[in-house]
Formats: sequence, structure tokens, C-alpha cells
Amino acid sequence: MTHATKLSRVITRLRNVWSHGYSLRWALILRVLLPLLVAMSLVTVVGLRTMEQAIETRMQEDVELVARAIRLPISDSLEKGEDASVRQALESVFRIGRVYGAYVYDDSGDLVAAVGAVNPTPESRELAERAADGERSGDFEQIQGQEVYSYFEPLTDSSGRISGLLQVTRRGSDFRDDIGRMRLQAFAFIGAAGVAISLLLLVGHRGAIGRHLASLAGSMSRIEAGEREHRASAEGPKEVRSLSTAFNTMLNSMEEAEQEIAQRRSEQARLEDELRHAEKLAAIGRLAAGVAHELGTPLSVIDGKAQRALRHADADSRQERSLEQIRAEVTRMEHIVRQLLEFARTSSRQFRWTRLGDLVGASLASLEDRLRELGAAVVVRGETPGPELYVDPVRIEQVLVNLMRNALQAGARQITVNWDDADPVTVTIDDNGPGVPEEIRPRLFEPFFTTKSVGDGTGLGLAVVHGIITEHGGAIAIGVSPDEGARFTLTLPREARPESEQIKGHDHG
Repeated sequence: MTHATKLSRVITRLRNVWSHGYSLRWALILRVLLPLLVAMSLVTVVGLRTMEQAIETRMQEDVELVARAIRLPISDSLEKGEDASVRQALESVFRIGRVYGAYVYDDSGDLVAAVGAVNPTPESRELAERAADGERSGDFEQIQGQEVYSYFEPLTDSSGRISGLLQVTRRGSDFRDDIGRMRLQAFAFIGAAGVAISLLLLVGHRGAIGRHLASLAGSMSRIEAGEREHRASAEGPKEVRSLSTAFNTMLNSMEEAEQEIAQRRSEQARLEDELRHAEKLAAIGRLAAGVAHELGTPLSVIDGKAQRALRHADADSRQERSLEQIRAEVTRMEHIVRQLLEFARTSSRQFRWTRLGDLVGASLASLEDRLRELGAAVVVRGETPGPELYVDPVRIEQVLVNLMRNALQAGARQITVNWDDADPVTVTIDDNGPGVPEEIRPRLFEPFFTTKSVGDGTGLGLAVVHGIITEHGGAIAIGVSPDEGARFTLTLPREARPESEQIKGHDHG
């Protein structure tokens, strides 16, 4: 492994550690607090530099003021040759405490008087040149290993002629000590201010943002643990509230999307079941149509021959009774063939506007003899003539007849027919029979499924009803009537479209 590869891995590891440990608190420290402290330090350094220059200038001016204050008396004493007076004046200056030393030279550069801890030893020629210039000057210099600030003030006699030179010195440490104390105070202030600002920033972060973000993170953990109904509380600053609101909106959208997906899956499963059922019915219908057509002609031949044979049979003979039984069974088989043809939907459809009350009346007329024979009654509670429907009246009448006949065959002796005036129209048919057990309700509309004994039913009546209602765009459901019997609920749109029109509509659409 090369050094470059090792270095790359170390950098990657450090980046990962940094990315995991990098928080909003560190972001505030690095992006707000640290730049603020750096800016404060820069401003302080610049300010200190300015103040140091001002202090240095002020201390130099103090030395200059002292020198100017004693210049006249020293000049007068020097002109009169009173060396003691010169020394006395210098000592008065030294007692001020701001002066390191004071020295007086004549116009030749020779030392006349000196007061101070260190005696300077400048060259006489240099001093004579300074005195001859007659210019005030000041500068830092080394005197016997000590850094001092020396200020030179020319001395003049009463006629204005240069008579000597006054040198006043001050320790350089005085300058450095004052400036050092100022620097120390300034940086101590910056440090205290940095600590105070850091505490305020961290406490403010915790109170204003941190606890709200911690609450939001706790909400996320609860949702991750399975509390899908939990929502984050919209508290704190506007930005945090907006984040919580957006988070809750996202959760609501996800929940709605999941519900929609579940509904779509349920609808897809239902449609797949209906498709399988429709395919099964179509296959059975094709088989039924073929069987019906194949049986129709032989049954007609058998019935015709039996009828001709009856003409030559003796009355009340055994032959006549046998032929009558043959014709009865043929009639029953022809009825089964008609049911097979109805189930196969081989007849044409003719839709027109029809009153529901008229359809119910026609159905009762078809069952009048059967009702009288059984002593049963049908109660109609819907308002007549009832809503107007665009349906195939023959097919809808067949539905009503099949349902009521089915109730009579189950043992019901009272049937109640009711409907509303809504769209779609709901028709209920209740009976007081034994009802339909719940476990067989899902199979009740399957072809050839029947609860009757052999020979009493083909199991196609309710399958035909289901097919007719479906082709009209409606629905049928099974329930329990108020008399604990069976309840069939039909739902029909006011304007059902024939299958041929639906196909054309799809072709154009």
C-alpha cells in the first residue's frame, strides 16, 4: 500500500468522523463565534496599535514638556555661570518621577551638570553639532545598556545665541510597561468576552433551536419505531415550525399515498376477481349456448312424436300416461334450455325508457297464478309509477320474476318490494322465508350452484339475474330482511347503456 493510498484513507476516515460529529452547535461555533472572535481580535490589535502609538506620543510629549519647563531657568543659570543653580533645576525635574535622567551641556558639548542613575557618554562633537543646529529632537537610544528616550532642547542666552544643550531622558521600559499592561487588559477583555459570548450562544442555541430540533429528532425516532400516527409538535422559531409542518405534511402525504396504494391494490384484486369470474361465466355461457342449441332440435322432435302418438293412444291407458310424462319432461327440459340460452345472452337487447312501477306490475302478473296457488302475497311500497329507467324491460322483468319466484320456492309467503327515487335507483326485495346462510352467499350467483334438491332447480336463476344487472351497469347484494328472511338489494342507474353502445363509446373515446 502506497503512502498516497494511506493518506487518502486517513483523510476519508477523518471526513467521516467529522461528518458524523458536525452538528448545528459546531456550525454556530465555527461559522459564527469563531469569525466573530477573529474579527474582535483584529479590531483589538488595530486599536491597540493605535493606542500604543498615542501613548508613546503622549509620553514623549511629557518629556518634551518637562524639558521646556526648565529650559529658561537653566539657560539663565548657565549664562550667569551658576552651576549650582543649574544642578538644582535638574534635581527638581528628577523629583517629578517621570524622568530617568537630565543633563546640561555647554556649547562645546562638555557636560555641565547631570542628574540621574546613568550618565550618558555621548561624543562632545556630536553634542556640539546638536547645539549648533538649534533644533529640538528626540529618539530612542542605548545608554550603558539601558534603552531610553532622549530629548534634546537647545539652550540660549539673553541675546538668543546658543549657549548649551539640555538632554532629558526617560526609560524605554516605562513605555513598554504601560503598553504591556494595556495589551494584557485588552486580551483579557477579549478572552472574557469570548467566553461570555460562547456561553450566551450555546445557551441561546439550546433554548431557541436545540431543544426543538431534539424534539423533532425524537418524533422521527418514534415514527421509525412504528408510531406512524405520531406527528411533530409545531413549536419554536418560525424556521423550526416550518420544518415541523413540512415534516408532518410529508408524513400525511405518505400516509395518504399508502392508503391510496392499498385502495388501488384492493380495487385491483376486486377487478381481477371480477375478471376471473367474467371469464368463467363466459366460458360457461359458451358451453351452455352450445348445449342448448344441440338439445333444442332433438327435444322438439321428441315432443312432436309424443304428441302424434297421443292421438292414437287409448284414453286413460298406460300408453297415454307414459306419453304425457314424456311431454312433461320435455317441457321441463325446454325450460332448462331457455335458461341456458338466457344465461348465454343469445337474445337481442332492446333498451327504452320504462317506469319501474310498470315493470313490477308486469312481474306480479306473471306470478299471479303461482301466488294464488301458494296463498302468498306481494306488498309493493314504492311510489307508483316509480322512477323512469332506460333499460331492457324484458330483462329487468325477468330479474324481478326470478327473485320473487326464488323466494316462493324457498318457502316465503310474503314478499315486499320497495324502491327509492334516487340516481342510481335502489330496489329492495324482502321475504319472510328462511333466509340465505352467510357461508353460501358468496357462491349464490355462481352458475349451476343451487341449494334445492335434484330436479327442483338448475342453479341458473340467480346467475341470470346477476348477469342482467351487471350488463345494465348495476349491482346486486344479499342481506337479511326485517323478517329474518332474505333481502336482495338491486342498484340500477337511471340510464343504463347497452353493451353495444358502450363498445362504440370506447371505440370513439
